Amino acid sequence: QVRLAESGGGSVQAGGSLRLSCVASGSYIYTWACMGWFRQAPGKEREGVASFYIGSGSTYYADSVKGRFTISQDNAKNTMYLQMNSLKPEDTGMYYCAFFLGSATSCASLREGDFRTWGQGTQVAVSS
Repeated sequence: QVRLAESGGGSVQAGGSLRLSCVASGSYIYTWACMGWFRQAPGKEREGVASFYIGSGSTYYADSVKGRFTISQDNAKNTMYLQMNSLKPEDTGMYYCAFFLGSATSCASLREGDFRTWGQGTQVAVSS
């Protein structure tokens, strides 16, 4: 059973950077595994931010974060990262890492319903 634990959230000013980490315990390194980051702003639905398909190393991003966020994986440390640069107030929210076993197509779609395992989240606040 895979368990996920996020860290690295905090408060920054617009234009700043944060790096989120997600440590995975249990067996999750499969060719057909997808790891992802989601966020939920106050009063809004949870949305996909970025995902990483372990088998191919392919990465996928929401349009709102392309060019600013980078998702990466360190298998030796069982850790996934989300480097967030040029942060904007609209990036504020609770950030969750998530995992599922499935296709690269599904991974690219960043559909919340595909992800079966979730962490508890880490809060990010960006002030203007």
